[in-house]
Amino acid sequence: MTSVVQGGTAVPAAALPKPGVPWWKMLAPIAAALAIALVPAPEGLPQHAWYFFAIFVGVIVGLMLEPLPGAAVGLIGVSLVTVLSPYVLFGPADLAKAGFKPANAGLTWALSGFSNTVVWLIFAAFMFALGYEKTGLGRRIALWLVKVMGKKTLTLGYAVTIADTLLAPFTPSNTARSGGTVFPVIRNLPALYDSKPNDPSSRRIGGYLMWVAIAATSVTSSMFLTALAPNLLAVELINKTAKVSISWMEWFMAFAPVGIILLIATPLLAYVFYKPEVTGGDEVPNWARGELGKMGGLSGREMGLAVLVVLALALWIWGGDFINATTVAIVVVALMVIGKVVSWDDILANKQAWNTLVWFATLVALADGLNRVGFVKWFADTVGAQMTGFSPTVAMIALVAVFFFTHYLFASVTAHVTAMLPVMLAVGLGIPGMDIRTFAMLLALTLGIMGILTPYATGPSPVYYGSGYIPAKDYWRLGAIFGVIFFTVFLLVSLVWIV
Repeated sequence: MTSVVQGGTAVPAAALPKPGVPWWKMLAPIAAALAIALVPAPEGLPQHAWYFFAIFVGVIVGLMLEPLPGAAVGLIGVSLVTVLSPYVLFGPADLAKAGFKPANAGLTWALSGFSNTVVWLIFAAFMFALGYEKTGLGRRIALWLVKVMGKKTLTLGYAVTIADTLLAPFTPSNTARSGGTVFPVIRNLPALYDSKPNDPSSRRIGGYLMWVAIAATSVTSSMFLTALAPNLLAVELINKTAKVSISWMEWFMAFAPVGIILLIATPLLAYVFYKPEVTGGDEVPNWARGELGKMGGLSGREMGLAVLVVLALALWIWGGDFINATTVAIVVVALMVIGKVVSWDDILANKQAWNTLVWFATLVALADGLNRVGFVKWFADTVGAQMTGFSPTVAMIALVAVFFFTHYLFASVTAHVTAMLPVMLAVGLGIPGMDIRTFAMLLALTLGIMGILTPYATGPSPVYYGSGYIPAKDYWRLGAIFGVIFFTVFLLVSLVWIV
């Protein structure tokens, strides 16, 4: 771990403010937590639960503003709750129990996220993405599709879409999948047609390709449980809050009708709303053919990885009755090391995976804490009482719409899930007649497609926005158009398919 000497003491670099981060961003999470803590607890809610909620809000503000890395923000929040556990985590009844030791119980709670199976599934799936990168299999798949389908701009858009779809089930980071695998391939294509970034020529072909790529990864991120890390976090929160479990296959089958429609429509919609000036040519497939020639034949490591990911997918789909999904992922990672698809040093050097492990483990604990202190039940009872008179279906549609479009306020799907999902589930639980399983499914399935809304909505968004091929005004306009289209199609199909 990199350290910096500050005031004669070695301080972990990750714990220091990011260079150039305004001090108000450092103070805002503290101010938000204090502002809530200083207000008396609402009627019916224990004071310690209100204090916990104050710290939780401070963490969410920190995740939104990111004065420190997200994992550091989560760790600070968990550490603060643990130290103050007699006052924020446990009520008088807990403290009055004979032999009860809040310090030990607080630490057990703090570490509970690190024993969570979903957190380790996320970590293991990051290693699948590492395998794609190290073996070159992901790049080979993308280049082959470009070679086969790149003669026309529209079919090239479909090649980009198919490449993302093929990688999505095994890559829980859409940043790694789209920003790290697809983008490095397609960024070479516009120059072949003299389409330059930050230039009027960007509309020749570059803008179209970049928009198709971010739109496609938004759809695939909703289509597969393992295509977006917050999906897995959402499933865990749904299980803890609403006692509803969702398997890999249930998730896929629920979104598949919507996903297939959107994946077929996305390149065509982009062609209509952001039509490229260049509609075809031989330059792109010729370039891809040359790049594949440089890569040579399929290596043993690539074939080994392909076998392992297919094995993992098959067990995730059909093996749920006899082997846990996390066990499958961990076994496959072990086989990747044994088969030298990746090395142990590669795993140790994967900072994104370890960072995500800490981040999600702390967020799972914090979100579970809201349940533990009784905040979620209190909120459900309070809001549910205010929604009498609304039919369950109308209330469900309205709440899902609110959940989707409030993503304009978030720069992280993870922060959105952590802050909003337990709240929305609590409201649903408080509405008589609400089918909570359907409601929970509808909320969770929007997490990927909401990534289309803004230049900061999901991990790869800044990559494509920063490419220089999509000006800000175009990005916001297209985000709004595609956001409405994606959500409308999702709602119309899901109300028939799921409800």
